[in-house]
Amino acid sequence: EWLKNYSLGHLQDLQGIASGIENTNYFVTTTRGKFVLTLFEKMSAADLPYYMHLKTHLANHGFPCPKPIANHDHEFVGELNGKPASIVSCLPGKSVEQVTPAQCAETGALLADLHLAGQGFAQRMMNPRGPHWWQVFSQQLLPKIKPDEAELLQSELAFQLQHKQDALPRGVIHGDLFRDNVLFDNGRIGGVIDFYFACNDVLLYDVAITANDWCMQPDATLDVVRLKAMLQGYHATRQFTDAEKIDWPVMLRAAALRIWLGRLGYNHF
Repeated sequence: EWLKNYSLGHLQDLQGIASGIENTNYFVTTTRGKFVLTLFEKMSAADLPYYMHLKTHLANHGFPCPKPIANHDHEFVGELNGKPASIVSCLPGKSVEQVTPAQCAETGALLADLHLAGQGFAQRMMNPRGPHWWQVFSQQLLPKIKPDEAELLQSELAFQLQHKQDALPRGVIHGDLFRDNVLFDNGRIGGVIDFYFACNDVLLYDVAITANDWCMQPDATLDVVRLKAMLQGYHATRQFTDAEKIDWPVMLRAAALRIWLGRLGYNHF
């Protein structure tokens, strides 16, 4: 019944997607092709236009991301089962867990492409998980975490407050470019998914979030070979400024802090 709002043909198959933390997703196969349906479990319909228009902008500029499908009322977001819902194109490939330097290089180049393509996107959204959120959310976490974790958290917050980011280039960032959000198809990137942490923020922060996941070793140090490959891939399209080079170690810590806070939140709340 819901698909009648779209020009996507008739339903042939509906398959739940097990991965994902924030939302509920399904593969939808119709007589017109394969798509991805998302039910938004936390976001309201009013929260979603930025993400839908951003993905449309990027897809129209050749960036490999899901393209939202408009319904008969020319809207990207509808309602299904009492929740905001959208349907987007389905990208080829699957994520990889064990990544190679070549895949890191390709991901670095992809991220630089996203940062350049995002420069022409007119809408703006401040990062809801930025430094202000770090401070507020930390106060909610402190009573729940271990004393050594609390000490580390407060120490890192104090360190980050000493470093302003005013001199660093800003623009559209993905904000969550972990390995599970990049799909590889026959050895090449087939697409990027999950833009629901995207926003306007420091570009270097986005590189740091990505590097911390793609280049991390089991002992929590960064693999130099994979990291060098990723940065070379990024720099082939967009070079770091002098200020970014100086702030790179600080930004790696900022990215780690943000992800750690998020993981603590999932664990304790």
